[in-house]
Amino acid sequence: MRAEAQNIVAEIEKSLELLGQRMDLSTAQHRLEEFNARVEDPNLWDDPAKAQALMRDRQALVDSLEGYNAIRQELDDNVELIEMGEEEGDADVVSEAEAALKALRAKAAEKELEALLNGEADGNDTFLEINAGAGGTEACDWANMLQRMYVRWAEKRGFKVELQSEEAGSEAGIKSIAYKISGHNAYGWLKSESGVHRLVRISPFGKGTRETSFASVWVYPVVDDNIEIEVNPSDIRIDTYRSSGAGGQHVNTTDSAVRITHHPTGIVVTSSEKSQHQNRDIAMKALKSRLYQLELDKRNAAINEAHENKGSAGWGNQIRSYVLQPYQMVKDLRTNHETSDTQGVLDGDLDDFMAATLAMDLTGKSRAEANAEL
Repeated sequence: MRAEAQNIVAEIEKSLELLGQRMDLSTAQHRLEEFNARVEDPNLWDDPAKAQALMRDRQALVDSLEGYNAIRQELDDNVELIEMGEEEGDADVVSEAEAALKALRAKAAEKELEALLNGEADGNDTFLEINAGAGGTEACDWANMLQRMYVRWAEKRGFKVELQSEEAGSEAGIKSIAYKISGHNAYGWLKSESGVHRLVRISPFGKGTRETSFASVWVYPVVDDNIEIEVNPSDIRIDTYRSSGAGGQHVNTTDSAVRITHHPTGIVVTSSEKSQHQNRDIAMKALKSRLYQLELDKRNAAINEAHENKGSAGWGNQIRSYVLQPYQMVKDLRTNHETSDTQGVLDGDLDDFMAATLAMDLTGKSRAEANAEL
């Protein structure tokens, strides 16, 4: 087998090894048997929410096992074809099998990445909040650019995007905005975006000077109906107020906006796009999701550290820089992943950045650094 093909096989084998570890392959079949036994329980659907969660978890395990086994079988088949082709001197068979291995390498890497989305809430829908930071009008405009970027990313994936609340900037852009984004693994993909995002560009507001602006992004999972989060009524204050968006369909000129403040944690959530009753319900769900995120943080030291380091939306706390002047570069400061295609990123091409963050191993190294040590 040629050296190139040997290297590809080694990469696929490594992806399968990591995939097996993340799936906990050694116990996967036993877990599937347990799922099957529970599915056969005649009382399962007495609690529909728990039954649906069980069926969802079982199907996820089945899909993971089938995906792993399919890659393993295809790898073995193509290695065998190459060996047969070489023995018989059939260059066409060898070439076709090598091409199939290249495609399989990409598939294995994708499955390896998807296996990283195995956190407790990774499969959930998500809330995404954007707040303008240091930089005044420039920062409000930057926050508006970020919301466009994330909406485009979500729409490319076929996710549903619902506006929850919006506060317009005094001159341009937005001070803050919140969305609910619904789709498979929405939280798992977006959770790595929490942090401060820094923009460097020539001011579009007539100054002609190079300006630095900041905005913070906060991502937290929508709580499933089968997850109970208790909120003590004495711990919250509910305020209603008059709110208006930037115009058009988002205008709201009645006293229907709702703000809920959770005193023990200092969490504040708002909703201003529906009736007062609907806004109260939306805000309460958002509060429960934020409280659930706090609980997840306690259980996951890595996520907890990332949020503690988020800090204020200003110098020294950014996770990613978007430089439009004097050169073109978007760089993630956690993984060192970068691209000069700034327009593509601002148009929602974020998958490579999310993948690089998700692929960081437990030592904090990027996937490229980890692979270099193999």
